[in-house]
Amino acid sequence: MNELYIGLISGTSADGIDAALVDFSQPRPCIVATHYVSYSLLIREKIFALYEKGENEIQRLGELDILLGQAFAEAVITLLKQQSLPPTSIKAIGSHGQTIRHYPHAPYRFTVQVGDPNTIACETGITTIADFRRKDMAYGGQGAPLVPAFHHYLFSSAMTDRVIINIGGIANITVLPKKNVESIIGFDTGPGNTLLDAWIHLHQSKKQDDGGKWGAQGKVQPDLLEHLLSDIYFQQAPPKSTGREYFNLVWLQKKLSALKTEISPVDVQATLVEFTALTIILSIRQQLPSAEILVCGGGTHNHYLMSRLQEIAKPQFIVSSTQEFGVDPDWVEAIAFAWLARQTLHHQPGNLPSVTGAQKAAILGGVYYA
Repeated sequence: MNELYIGLISGTSADGIDAALVDFSQPRPCIVATHYVSYSLLIREKIFALYEKGENEIQRLGELDILLGQAFAEAVITLLKQQSLPPTSIKAIGSHGQTIRHYPHAPYRFTVQVGDPNTIACETGITTIADFRRKDMAYGGQGAPLVPAFHHYLFSSAMTDRVIINIGGIANITVLPKKNVESIIGFDTGPGNTLLDAWIHLHQSKKQDDGGKWGAQGKVQPDLLEHLLSDIYFQQAPPKSTGREYFNLVWLQKKLSALKTEISPVDVQATLVEFTALTIILSIRQQLPSAEILVCGGGTHNHYLMSRLQEIAKPQFIVSSTQEFGVDPDWVEAIAFAWLARQTLHHQPGNLPSVTGAQKAAILGGVYYA
């Protein structure tokens, strides 16, 4: 008998909604179907406007919360129609929502995700679990990353040290030692796609550098690269997490201005690719002398970035995609939030204190019954 859950996520790139229908009736979760909804320009503008402080924030936040709740609900309804499934066939929806602020180091630490789960539950007729991050933060954790608990569930090996890299807007890693489960760690290594996307949008009005073709045409600038790597974030020890509130176009332009030398836009893009790849691999080298590396997330489509990861990782690390383990790299995070919803309904913890820094493992999320 099938045990069906739906996972929903909109990542830091804020390009759209990933919806994955997942069956947990077998030892390994099976993706039954997926659906992606690209955000309209209007919604993207509303999301990006809330990444930074501005006027009338509470009003705009409330409106976006409902707007995205409706969009998440519509994604679920479309997915079910495509599969000819009734809402009653789904145990629950796990919705990450859209992060708009994440301040784990502020005097009053907080994180905000929008996409009203009440709206999702009402419009789909399916129990919805959301607000996964704040319980971890209440226990002293960073509230992120949460997906490492799922990585452990799905990818751990008793024979091989593994590292899972997720490259979304922000890049994060999960270190899965073969022998000691309690030594699992995970953290945000720094920018993934966020600076690359922002830079090409600024200069070419594109949402992303398709395949990394533009970046591959440039030349890495050592002085800029060194200056980017010197940022204080990379000196911090894990647990740590970050987001667009830190690594954004303003941050990059300040770094460029400090150099006081003119660098062509394409060379900046090439340097940003090198910067992203280096911060990921250097973070891994600090944790393990060698390992098998599996990459997931939107960054896998940047072929230039993937080639730089593979080259920098040699010879101690072998880099491949989660696809080689039967898991589409585009859908790992959506599956993870379906799994987190299942953990909550089964009264099981969804965080790893060794990853987030929380005082204890905790059952995450609020349950919004249909």
